[in-house]
Amino acid sequence: TTFILVGIPGLEAEHVWISIPFCVMYAIIFLGNGTILHVIRTDTALHQPMYLFLAMLAVAELGVSASTLPTVLGVFLFGITEIGFDVCLFQMFFIHSFSIMESTVLLAMSVDRFVAIYSPLRYTAILTLPRILGTGALMGLKSITLMAPLPMLLRRLPFCGHNVLSHSYCLHPNLIHLPCGDISINNIYGLFIVISTFGLDSLLIVLSYGLILHTVLSITTGEGRRKALNTCGSHICAVLVYYVPMIGLSMVHRFGHHVSILLHVMMANAYLFFPPVVNPIVYSIKTKEIHRGIVRVLSEK
Repeated sequence: TTFILVGIPGLEAEHVWISIPFCVMYAIIFLGNGTILHVIRTDTALHQPMYLFLAMLAVAELGVSASTLPTVLGVFLFGITEIGFDVCLFQMFFIHSFSIMESTVLLAMSVDRFVAIYSPLRYTAILTLPRILGTGALMGLKSITLMAPLPMLLRRLPFCGHNVLSHSYCLHPNLIHLPCGDISINNIYGLFIVISTFGLDSLLIVLSYGLILHTVLSITTGEGRRKALNTCGSHICAVLVYYVPMIGLSMVHRFGHHVSILLHVMMANAYLFFPPVVNPIVYSIKTKEIHRGIVRVLSEK
């Protein structure tokens, strides 16, 4: 009926001190992404495809962080390590749903950059507001539809006393190792989700940047090439910040059976917390329009 959450193994006595960097990260995440959302919402000049997709990315990152916050701070600040079975499945559903949405938004942003560089004169005609809003709705529906069967598949399995998780939040790769029944269907469906979302999205992002590079190389002037590539700088950083920790975590899960459990914990935390912390900073610094909007908001206070 319950699972046991784990903070950082071996450092239980220091959990209160360890909670400080987590609190700082959550403050940066909610303040940074919230500021970007506020700037985009209030500045009509930013109601353009690139910034609307950025707003969707901020929503996805806020969703992932809000899903982990209650249990992470509960473990580190208050020593609350028990979580109910249904609550755990509920948290797992939202963490993975927002993660899938984040990956899909990054794909949409790469397509946006390709259209902006390949056909700048038709950019606003192709990426109209109804199409962008429809894309956002489809991304949310896709995430929910793909994740909905997972909690039900886990509920049908028998749990025979193995209830200690590896993290301070519930993730499917961790939960799937606890049942004592046949988990082949869960493994197959989990693999299907990974391939059809993160695998396909990353492949299409690479393809998009291959087309972008081909288009940029056809530009005759060096200044034109530089300006075109500069428009992709922030998005490339966001893609690397998202996929590098994910690949690292996958490698640790796949090949790191004999490495320290501490490495598993740190990689999982990097996967969930690194992108929401770094992306608002990158976009605030590298995107002039967002930077100006933040300065304007701060000057009004």
